Amino acid sequence: MLPPFDFFEHRRACQRKQLERATRIANLPPNYLSPITSQERNILSKPIEELVQDVHKHVRKPIDILRTYGKLAIRAHEKTNCLTEVMLPEAEKWAETGINAKGPLAGIPVSLKDSIAVGGFDVSVGYSCNTGKPYAQDGTLARLLKDAGAIPYVKTNLPVTLLSFESTNDVWGRCTNPHNSKYSPGGSTGGEGALLAYGGGRIGIGSDVAGSVRAPAHFSGIYSLRCSTGRWPKMGMNTSMPGQEGIPSVFSPMARTLGDLVYFSKSIISMKPWNYDHSVHPIEWRESQEREAKEKMKFKVGVLRTDGVVDPAPACARALEQVASALRSEGHEVIDVDPPSPYEALVIASTLLNSDGCKTFRSFFRTGEWDDPGAAQMNLYMKVPRPIRYLYYLWVKYIRQDSIWAGLLADFHEKSAYEQWKWVAKREAYKARWHDWWEKEVKIDFMLTPPNATPAVPHDGMKDAVSSCGYTFLFNLLDYTCGIIPVTHVDKSLDQLPSAFRFKDLNGVAKGAYIHYDADKMHGLPVAVQVVGQRLQEEKVLAIMERVEDAMARNGGIYQTLEIE
Repeated sequence: MLPPFDFFEHRRACQRKQLERATRIANLPPNYLSPITSQERNILSKPIEELVQDVHKHVRKPIDILRTYGKLAIRAHEKTNCLTEVMLPEAEKWAETGINAKGPLAGIPVSLKDSIAVGGFDVSVGYSCNTGKPYAQDGTLARLLKDAGAIPYVKTNLPVTLLSFESTNDVWGRCTNPHNSKYSPGGSTGGEGALLAYGGGRIGIGSDVAGSVRAPAHFSGIYSLRCSTGRWPKMGMNTSMPGQEGIPSVFSPMARTLGDLVYFSKSIISMKPWNYDHSVHPIEWRESQEREAKEKMKFKVGVLRTDGVVDPAPACARALEQVASALRSEGHEVIDVDPPSPYEALVIASTLLNSDGCKTFRSFFRTGEWDDPGAAQMNLYMKVPRPIRYLYYLWVKYIRQDSIWAGLLADFHEKSAYEQWKWVAKREAYKARWHDWWEKEVKIDFMLTPPNATPAVPHDGMKDAVSSCGYTFLFNLLDYTCGIIPVTHVDKSLDQLPSAFRFKDLNGVAKGAYIHYDADKMHGLPVAVQVVGQRLQEEKVLAIMERVEDAMARNGGIYQTLEIE
């Protein structure tokens, strides 16, 4: 149906999908809605490696594990609106006959970002035009998971456009943070963040193009690993920007505990995903890289205190120093680093990601469909005639004297193929400079950075904070392996802005972030750090994350996840 008449089709599609979800939940067997039993609490207390062993030894049935986490997933959804497709009835059948009960993930429920294809279900990505079109068969990831013995059981919420650190759309509604319902759980894999933080699962899979598995881990208080491209399957999905390769998206794991994240990552690689997906490099799990990182006596650690665009807020700076101090106490060499300009990376990455003039993600909208406020800001600027846009750029640079914001605006327009290639060349030259800096100048083992300038944003806060993503976006451009470790919570007595803080002196990007920073309102929200390795160093980064958490345990304590209600 053509605009504007597709508005009615849009509303019907949204009502249909929400009714379908509600009906599926209401029609679940009674055990999914009953109180948690002592046997179920025993299941909830076990890491996935132990649960797999129980299944292999026939001590426990996959269906019991599924029903336990299915019950918690429904509770998490009631609190946060984190679920999209509720696949529990089908998952019960898969648990009995559709999985490999001898696989490395035998009996483990795995939640999936809504964009991942499972046979018999829509892959809406939050757009109503994608509803009512169930996929005929499982996508690559779902097929691999079942062959490994895992059970896909729910799909999770995300933002329309997939270009936000929030997770809201008309089809499924707004997902909220389980720590504070007034704040976002992150995005674009925010539903996973909310589900895992609440305890409705132990393992999930998301995707990341600018921080989309890392921001939810930071906002919601869980663990995640941003894999380098080619290490994790990416076929068998839907997206808001098909064909976008300027800054490639990667699918990556998320977990409630670090131990589960390590075991899950190792299990997926053991399944030889390159036999399922042509885009995956045939790289086995490298025990030597993992062992070297575990056994090295003294690391040289580079700490990125600021990206030069938005200084981390007091809570995020405190978490970063807490980890740096713990490593220093363990005898590691910890130095502050000043790498090639992260701001330059933000300009290149933003230009490449939106080089189509925002046309692709806009092409799926129907009339009246809710738009993410951050993505709407980008699209609005793209639509402004170039002469007016140029005048605005001059005003920002010379009248407001904001060179940071002006630099982001300067080349923010649709690119020809000729222009796109030039920006790709800039990207590759920048990556080469970083490689030389790391290998020849600082010679560090890994980096520590804030995952974001602030903790979670309030709902609709991305209208202001849309460009404040430099701490994650940088490493998408570089394609470096990164891990997120939750460290602490915002403390209103420790994390107030200093008396000398002057909001009006900030650049436009920093203003968009700091307008929402309020230690009183944010009290109790999670705060994480980002561990950064180089490209294709998943084994090393995970081992370092374990070393970091061990150091934290001996020097101040480790993060406490939300207790399961």
